[in-house]
Amino acid sequence: MAIADKVQGCIERSSWIRKMFEEGAALRAKFGAENVFDFTLGNPAVEPPAAFRAQLLELAQKPIIGMHRYMNNAGHEETRAAVAEILAEKSGLPVAARHVIMTCGAGGALNVILKTILNPGEEVIILTPYFVEYKFYIDNHGGVPVEVWTDRNTFQPNIDAIAAAVGPKTRALILNSPNNPTGVIYPRETLAALGRMLEQKEKELSRQIYVISDEPYARLSYDGKQVPAIFACIRNAVIATSHSKDLALPGERIGYLAANPRMREVELFMEGAVFCNRVLGFVNAPALMQLLVTGLQRASVDIAEYQQKRDVLYNHLSRLGFDMVKPDGGFYLFPKSPLADDVAFVKAAQKHNLLLVPGSGFGAPGYFRIAYCVDLAMIERSLAAWDKLAAETLSA
Repeated sequence: MAIADKVQGCIERSSWIRKMFEEGAALRAKFGAENVFDFTLGNPAVEPPAAFRAQLLELAQKPIIGMHRYMNNAGHEETRAAVAEILAEKSGLPVAARHVIMTCGAGGALNVILKTILNPGEEVIILTPYFVEYKFYIDNHGGVPVEVWTDRNTFQPNIDAIAAAVGPKTRALILNSPNNPTGVIYPRETLAALGRMLEQKEKELSRQIYVISDEPYARLSYDGKQVPAIFACIRNAVIATSHSKDLALPGERIGYLAANPRMREVELFMEGAVFCNRVLGFVNAPALMQLLVTGLQRASVDIAEYQQKRDVLYNHLSRLGFDMVKPDGGFYLFPKSPLADDVAFVKAAQKHNLLLVPGSGFGAPGYFRIAYCVDLAMIERSLAAWDKLAAETLSA
């Protein structure tokens, strides 16, 4: 075989999201892009805020001498300080530049964190439904994923179930709030209870257990709800995030990791993470993007646009009879599949030019995911197709 057996196996199990996105190309060629309703990929249709374009133009017209050179492996000091200032305000803790590393997106941050903390065979708990790449990231660094279902009615973490899964090989737990694919936000009380439980487990097991908070959707929250500061709730917490969603920069792969200043041996963790950022080959997040986001830590896309899209789609699908939890944030809906076989349901949707992702791709058979980060006009054009799909499957 031309490639490693393990990689071949991973390809065969790889992302349903990409598979469905690629199938859409054939439908667009056949029916025209305006007649295909692609809800597969979390690829924001909105443009970055005007402040980003202004900063980009400023740097292009008045370049900083040396702006394209190597920098400290943790990233530009001023960028890390700008990130730390926001985290300190939100958490009420003394987060400083030394607690932040600029990374190539949230995926880069997650891989750096996992490489830093994992010994071969150690376990990382992931909450179902989960972002599919978590399993591959954990495997990259010799870890073993352990799936724990959230509450199936609310998709909120089940503290007792997590506690039962923590054992002598547990090294970390990955949280994602607002969640992909469900859109739920984990409340402060839940995170605090999780933190207390893990501290007790650490004492019992005499080992440090990390909580890795994957937060690319943290600024996309609706109805006045806020995403709690993980550092204020959990001592051994590390944030992995990016500006892919809040600044609509997914293709720029600019993000960061940040450690709770209260973490046990935080300086050693940061030293290890800087080393891993280098040897994994990321070395530095792109210099230009670091400079651009330095002054944009308080900027964001228009959240009201996402809430409008959520409401149009959620209200219409609910009226049709689809069963789902109303998202608090992010830009996904995760309804129950009207058919027991979620893959069959997604194939049925394709007959109406609706491109969706089966819940099986997130460890949750019997559901399907809708990414509503698309143009509102496309959502509105799709409603008639949803009507037909509902008539065909909800009565089946």
